[in-house]
Amino acid sequence: MLYIDVPDHNDSFSRVVLEDREVLLRFTYNAREDYWAFGVYDNEETPILTMCKIVPNFPLTFFYDGLDLPKGIFGAVTDLAQIGREAFNTKAARFVFIPLSDLTD
Repeated sequence: MLYIDVPDHNDSFSRVVLEDREVLLRFTYNAREDYWAFGVYDNEETPILTMCKIVPNFPLTFFYDGLDLPKGIFGAVTDLAQIGREAFNTKAARFVFIPLSDLTD
């Protein structure tokens, strides 16, 4: 499992390497509804997956099998019922990527 830091910005891109592949993760905070969303983009900022709401303890990309995503599952690990603005800053929630190899071992 790989822990990915969510920047303390309402909208940001982070460059990460997942399963030997460099991608951009976009994290966006929705202040009106108090939730985070994320997206996955290639190196040219072409969207692969956009505005996927981050909910607690659920495999966020489980139903997106047909997309060209890194092989694995994205999620947010927490004891919170909802992931608000400060949850990632305080480490009450952690954004994770679980490689497919970790899921099949």
